[in-house]
Amino acid sequence: MTTMETKEKRAYKIVLTGGPCGGKTTGQSRLCTFFENLGWKVFRVPETATVLLSGGIKFTDLSEDEESADGLCHRCLVLRGEAFKFQENLLKTMIQIENTFFALGESCTRNCLIICDRGAMDASAFISKEKWEYMLATNDLNSVDLRDNRYNQIIHLVSAANGAEDFYSTEDHVCRSEGVETARELDYKAAAAWVGHPYFDVIDNSTDFETKICRMISSICQKLGIDVGDRLLTNSRKLKFLVRGPLPSDADFPPFQDFDVVHNYLQSNNPQMQARLRKRGQKGHWSYIHTIRKPKLRGQVVEVKTQLTHRDYVNMLTQRDDSHFTIFKKRRCFLINNQYFQLDIYREPSHPRCKGLVLLETYTALDSIENTLPFFLTDVVDVTGNPAYSMFNLSLKEEWNATNKFCHGLKDEASGKS
Repeated sequence: MTTMETKEKRAYKIVLTGGPCGGKTTGQSRLCTFFENLGWKVFRVPETATVLLSGGIKFTDLSEDEESADGLCHRCLVLRGEAFKFQENLLKTMIQIENTFFALGESCTRNCLIICDRGAMDASAFISKEKWEYMLATNDLNSVDLRDNRYNQIIHLVSAANGAEDFYSTEDHVCRSEGVETARELDYKAAAAWVGHPYFDVIDNSTDFETKICRMISSICQKLGIDVGDRLLTNSRKLKFLVRGPLPSDADFPPFQDFDVVHNYLQSNNPQMQARLRKRGQKGHWSYIHTIRKPKLRGQVVEVKTQLTHRDYVNMLTQRDDSHFTIFKKRRCFLINNQYFQLDIYREPSHPRCKGLVLLETYTALDSIENTLPFFLTDVVDVTGNPAYSMFNLSLKEEWNATNKFCHGLKDEASGKS
């Protein structure tokens, strides 16, 4: 169980994304009812593309690039294309609309849930990587801020075209005309756009639709630390695997995002609590998280996660626990068959026990994921709940048989994400 805020009043920003006929409309309605019944204020940010397209704009009418002209480079032509300018203006409009709702959420006197119908990174699914990076550069934006720092959680509702084909329909959506194959492609692109967000949940069609919606609501409640009792019965859990042997080449992986990750454990007066700082980034852009791991509540470990500014992160580093090494990792995030994976490759300097260590993590509601594990990782061992592979124990400077700080009570680690 995790939560992203520690203040008494919370403004929690989520993105609902996914391919056509995935349940976003129903999901928004059910989220509103559920959280309003808890006393929360709920804002629903409309999908910017739908707002614009319902005004008469058609993608097929937009030119990609103008015809070649002497003296104009390719990138200049790209900028002059109607399709590129539309996507650029769509992104700017989306950010401004969201900022309006975010400001209202921050000033609200009650806890506030802000549901974004798609988010900033969804725009990257509809243009080439080169055009997307050029768009970010010319508008002084970067993917880390748009993806990792802007929203607390991403929920991808997998299209019915992928796993529930009998229920796929275009009849009830005025802007939807995609066939099943196109819907699957759009669903994959929507998911791939968010690969790398630290709290990214893929809700697939492995259950009936009602349970799918309950799983979605439960995933948000877990992050917020809301105890829902037996109102939302799910069996979602985190699994951890030891990857043995050399890793395959990058070309063997599906599209992925790599991050530099730095963990530091902090001093704690309560031996039953763990506190740590995480710094995570790409190309010099960083996000910062402070995590407090509390004792069990109703059988679950509770992790309180707070987003930090760089200044707060630097100040809190002065509380670093000298009995732990700083943990350095390369984290690779990727998606296979609607299953989201994080591959942590430990780096030096660290304790010799971490040399060559590679751990694979995923979060699932399936009874077994043996058939969905990455096929290119041929030698993996399930180490879920094994304290020898908890980051807290791995980072201890002393040998485990010579310290009283070794933590044995991590069997419920599967309830959270690191």
